[in-house]
Amino acid sequence: MRTRTENAARVVVIGAGMAGARLAARVPGVTVIGEEAHAPYNRVLLAEVLAGRYEPDVIALPPAEVRRGVRVVRIDRADRQVLCDDGSVVGYEHLVLATGSNPVLPPLRGLGHMLPDGVHPFRTLDDCLTLRAAVRPGVRAVVIGGGLLGVSAARALAECGAQVVLAQQGEHLMERQLDAEAAGMLRHHLESLGVEVHTECRVRGLRCTDGDTPAVRAVELADGYELEAEITVLTCGVRPRTGLAQAAGLDVRKGVVVDDELRTSDPYIHAVGDCAEHDGTVYGLAGAALEQADVLAEVLAGRPARYGGTRALTRLTLRSPSAAPVPAGTTGAAVVSGTPGGLDLAAFGDSRPMPGDDVIRLADATRGAYRTVVVRGDRLAGGVLFGDLAAVGTLARTWQDDEPLPADMSLLHLLTNDGGF
Repeated sequence: MRTRTENAARVVVIGAGMAGARLAARVPGVTVIGEEAHAPYNRVLLAEVLAGRYEPDVIALPPAEVRRGVRVVRIDRADRQVLCDDGSVVGYEHLVLATGSNPVLPPLRGLGHMLPDGVHPFRTLDDCLTLRAAVRPGVRAVVIGGGLLGVSAARALAECGAQVVLAQQGEHLMERQLDAEAAGMLRHHLESLGVEVHTECRVRGLRCTDGDTPAVRAVELADGYELEAEITVLTCGVRPRTGLAQAAGLDVRKGVVVDDELRTSDPYIHAVGDCAEHDGTVYGLAGAALEQADVLAEVLAGRPARYGGTRALTRLTLRSPSAAPVPAGTTGAAVVSGTPGGLDLAAFGDSRPMPGDDVIRLADATRGAYRTVVVRGDRLAGGVLFGDLAAVGTLARTWQDDEPLPADMSLLHLLTNDGGF
């Protein structure tokens, strides 16, 4: 039974993640309903909390009025209301879905709806704090998934003193961002920290103890080999949270379908962030979520604004424990400090060349430097930079702005210190 009905708010946001918090900071009087008990925080820096470098308050976003620990269970489009699990009913003039995404739980033998003890997703601050409490020096940890999140989690666990194995099904680490050579350098960096890396490695299941509260003991590979594990971390990707939208009858494909004004198939409902699909793309990146929130703030204020997609830069933070902190609001290119034990890496755009593309590559094994960019026609298509990143911003901005390269520029000039890098 619903116990109370509140006056209609002009704008109600479901979700207090980075997109929802950004919108609340730009639109006065927004009502934000957040399922997590924590104040909004920068999800990009969760690995820093896992490593013990930051406490949760350091990654907190600017204060916003949020109804914490409240879950919306239904959207009533006819009466323009949302119904919550605490019995409240909140009316709206405009509703914004910023429901984010859920971690993908792979179809592994031994992995049901209730996770065995020692098996951890790595998506929320609660996930991070639970995992940090479980880690101790010498504990055997297996990270399943060698993308951006898996690499960051493996590095953080190694910093905590765990014996870490990183299992990646693909041919190399961070396949979406890196080419094979850069991925090889990343692998060497992780191995130098004691992380055991397995690529082209398919996980078949988990071996757990028997009983009412099973606990993980090993990760079983398809070839029959077992990796001992007291802790298993699942970093196998994410899936947009679209359940509320689907139940409300909105147009949903991979994500909640939105137009250039971030409007769904209901003119009174918008969607931003990881749950939104624009022009066939679900970005799942902090930069895109923030850009969408900024555009929607203009739209809700009655000012002309349109979202044309995001040329997203990837951020990876692999720094030594002595490296300087990164501000909590930081987003952008994958830039990592070059302190001892750290890693300098930047990746943007499409670094996989297509027929007809020009590829410029410089490598210096002595200095551990590697730089490659892909030029498609008169545009910079993408690049991977490993080493000195003093001027990476110039290349990244050229790619982000989609500017034509000067006709008289030598392609090699792009990678030299007196040119774009």
